[in-house]
Amino acid sequence: MRQIDFTNGNIFKQLFFFSTPIMAANLLQVSYQFVDSLWVGNLLGADALGAVSIASTVILTVLSFILGINNAALTILSQQRESESTAGLKSYLNAFVVLLTGLSLLMGAAGYLYTEEMLKWLDTPTEMIPDAAVYLQINFIGILFLLGYNFISTVLRALGDSQTPLYFVLAAVLLNIVLDPVFISVFGLGINGAAWATVISQGLAFIMGVVYTLRRKAVPFSIPVLPKREEVLLILKLGIPAGLQMTVIYAGVTAIMTVVNSFGSDAAAGFGAAQRLDSLITLPAMALGTAVNSMAGQNIAGHHWNRVRQIALYGALYNFITMLVIAVIVFLLARFAITLFIREEEAVQFGTSYLKTIAFFYPFIGLNFILNGIVRASGAMYQVLVLNILSFWVLRYPLTYLCSAFWGEDGIALGMGIGFVISSAFSFGYYRFGKWRRIDLFASK
Repeated sequence: MRQIDFTNGNIFKQLFFFSTPIMAANLLQVSYQFVDSLWVGNLLGADALGAVSIASTVILTVLSFILGINNAALTILSQQRESESTAGLKSYLNAFVVLLTGLSLLMGAAGYLYTEEMLKWLDTPTEMIPDAAVYLQINFIGILFLLGYNFISTVLRALGDSQTPLYFVLAAVLLNIVLDPVFISVFGLGINGAAWATVISQGLAFIMGVVYTLRRKAVPFSIPVLPKREEVLLILKLGIPAGLQMTVIYAGVTAIMTVVNSFGSDAAAGFGAAQRLDSLITLPAMALGTAVNSMAGQNIAGHHWNRVRQIALYGALYNFITMLVIAVIVFLLARFAITLFIREEEAVQFGTSYLKTIAFFYPFIGLNFILNGIVRASGAMYQVLVLNILSFWVLRYPLTYLCSAFWGEDGIALGMGIGFVISSAFSFGYYRFGKWRRIDLFASK
């Protein structure tokens, strides 16, 4: 597929056509988990599904850190694309390949060896530990595939190609749909079969990515060698805070869940159903954040600051239009959407009320993704980490707690929504007045 040069051309058109495949790929990633749970729950029962759900919490945490590292790769490689020669891009690609390969082997070995300890730390029911442990261990065996195809997708997006990664994910999802029932029931492998189906599907996506990039010479990969010291330091300087950004987000969600749980099982069930829908609803905003990161990165490297401002403006407008339309749809179909997951009337009422309240705050969630994506493109990873800490731990969690104390369970969505608005104001403040424009990632070179 054609790689786009974002330093020229119609920005809104580029944003639309570049972000749409990312949205589709994100949706497929979510459907991947949904289909996996569907087969396990129907073929193996509730206990097996519970074991997979608990194991998935660990996998999601690992994946969140990987995605954070990929944000660092997106920033560095999108800026290197605009360098006068491919030498810098090729050198940093080599450094990422070496470091991420080592990281995947380390995480895979540690995860495999300490699986049961992690599950006990999560207070996993004793009867679920054997199934959850074997599911996790098999996934840790294949962690190189998970990290590998996500990295290749990130590299292609940094170079301006968001369509090709979509095909990798689509192939993995389709294969997983077929392999899950075959391995679970036909081969009689049970929960082990579900895990192997996942690993094999991710392996296919990884192999497709490697073959594509080598045959088409779409990416200047080379035989791995030890990276330069300054390259390793820059990757760690950006990668560690980028990885922690995602960890802060998931930890913040867990903290808010403690407030919800204080209102009983119905509130917890309704909130859980609403959160599943939230994960789908925020996909467009997340995709736009990834898109503006890559687009702004190329222009920051070329010092095209007027285009960077236009990318932020068009990204914000596109976000508000998209998320406002979604908000109206969610408001109108809230009850129907909640009943897709749960049937208990009190839980449905809470989930419906929550969605109808939070729906019109969605544009402010998206604005955070857009502005943080622009700032992140400059390499301001620690600054975005601070903004995320403010968003979750100084604003969203305390406001949710306070509003729920005054208005009961109705205050949960209100507190979170107010947190979205104020955190987007902080993000805009740093975007407008912060020193992120002065950052030069490669000044020492």
